[in-house]
Amino acid sequence: MITGRSYAIRPVETDADLERWREVRRLVHPDDPPPTLEVLKAEAGPDRLLVLVGSGGEIIGSGLADRSQTTGSFVAPRILRDHRRRGAGTAVLHHLMEHLAARGFRSVGGHADDDGAFAFATAHGFEEVDRQVQQVRRLTTVETPAPPFQGLDITTVAQRPELLQRAYALARQGFADMALRTGPATIEVDAWLREEASLPGGSFVALEHGMIIGYAGLLAWDGDASRAENGLTVVDRRWRGRGLATALKRRQLAWAASNGIREIVTWTQADNAAMQRVNMRLGYETRMISRRVRRDLP
Repeated sequence: MITGRSYAIRPVETDADLERWREVRRLVHPDDPPPTLEVLKAEAGPDRLLVLVGSGGEIIGSGLADRSQTTGSFVAPRILRDHRRRGAGTAVLHHLMEHLAARGFRSVGGHADDDGAFAFATAHGFEEVDRQVQQVRRLTTVETPAPPFQGLDITTVAQRPELLQRAYALARQGFADMALRTGPATIEVDAWLREEASLPGGSFVALEHGMIIGYAGLLAWDGDASRAENGLTVVDRRWRGRGLATALKRRQLAWAASNGIREIVTWTQADNAAMQRVNMRLGYETRMISRRVRRDLP
């Protein structure tokens, strides 16, 4: 345990600690679903560090450090609103960066979701390198069903669970094409199978003669069955520009509405104007711009 002033930083060790960590994340980011307990356990590894920040006998914050898909490593210091500007955020950030430097990482990234978070990041040597756009679709109780898509078989992961594994090859193509200024993202197959299509009935797959040429995943919002998150939406390069992404997402909206979901949240890269236009045509509205930041590690 590391102490400083009136707070203490300690590693997450038990299931109860994990639940406290999830609660801090939920309070700091109410519009972003927290990972489940099972996902947190599955993602444990030597590079990963989760901590809790305590003060006066209560948990006032948390922190996460791990390997990144895009920037080498990343950190996420989180302090509850009423306890900010007292040094705890700086202390946990330094603790997380020291862990990553000891693991051999040369750079670190993070996200700043508002002006205060961005000011904190820049004060600690981070610079903006990219932006993510959060769009939100509020659902009516009945959404217009999507018409058939000529020449394709469109089914769900619930109907054919084996398609999620088969869709990984297309997912890799989609991640390689992501409009990230920091370079293409990567995802391991185990993480793909663990994290995608957690609402399999709302995760749609398009096949042409048995070959997967489109995928749109829908993710459960842990703790709130009235909300969901779009996972990856990807269309094979030779099929892009024909309306397939729209067709898949319209099916998601209809399924979500009929299953009690009243809000779907999605994130896109700031430079991915094509997907943002698809979302806007489907009634999504922009809620937030998140800055991606990075710096070198000492």
